[in-house]
Amino acid sequence: MATLIRIVAVAAGVYLAVGVLLVLARNRLIFPSPKDRTPDPADYGMPDGRRVSVPMADGTDLVGWYLPPRDSAGSSAPAMIWFHGNGETVGGIAPVLRAFRPPRGALLCLDFRGYGESGGRSTVANAEGDAEAAYRWLAERPEVDPARIVVYGRSVGSGPATYVAATQPVAGLILESAFSSAGAMARKMVPIYPTPFLSLGFDNRARIARVRAPILLIHGDADGLVPFRMRAELEAAATASLETWTIPGSDHNGTFDLGGAEYVRRVREFFDRVTGPERAGPASPPGGTDPQATP
Repeated sequence: MATLIRIVAVAAGVYLAVGVLLVLARNRLIFPSPKDRTPDPADYGMPDGRRVSVPMADGTDLVGWYLPPRDSAGSSAPAMIWFHGNGETVGGIAPVLRAFRPPRGALLCLDFRGYGESGGRSTVANAEGDAEAAYRWLAERPEVDPARIVVYGRSVGSGPATYVAATQPVAGLILESAFSSAGAMARKMVPIYPTPFLSLGFDNRARIARVRAPILLIHGDADGLVPFRMRAELEAAATASLETWTIPGSDHNGTFDLGGAEYVRRVREFFDRVTGPERAGPASPPGGTDPQATP
């Protein structure tokens, strides 16, 4: 009996210690922060684009690409802000950004803190604040119509993207391979721990209900990382106009390759529709509050 008690005590201690480590390391698990050189857009056939360094509220600079509108016909153009996945950098997805660049709109993609050449270290809380600051930077560009900004989020980027769409007057929201919440993802990966251990923020399911702009959800039906069922959870929670597209046979990282030209076409068609000329004009001032914001 004494031996059994010792075994149970050791197992309980290990369980608790691992749980504490998970909590303490949660931001590193969500944001592994790959470093990479941020190339010049001209290296990828976009000589009008440029590397930018956008200052955040605490002085940290986020580095990435700004691709201005190529033909705005003398008026303010629509734009897209892109939040990439947690294993990606602007340099690593340069061909993707080139393919999805709106033909007549602007595009901004910045690396999260600690990624690429961006400074600092990402957490859920500062990723949300940084996303809002990046949106404001784009909305204040004189060549951009702030009423016609579409937010795009892939994988972990769906967290800051949904946050921005829930708190700012965006024209549309596109989510690719999005999870219902970071906590739900953690429970999928380590199901032996109770919810309080793994409440990590990025509650997309709660926030998508507050999005008033049209939404496009894209997911591969063979995604083994972010389960396809999570898209159904987001569908059920959404209250705005909603479209979905399934990429047959695609896992988490195969969407661009398997989606191909059809993927680009669908995204561009959605972008053009939700940023049409009828939406042009003064937008509500950027701003808002979010009761789900992570402290």
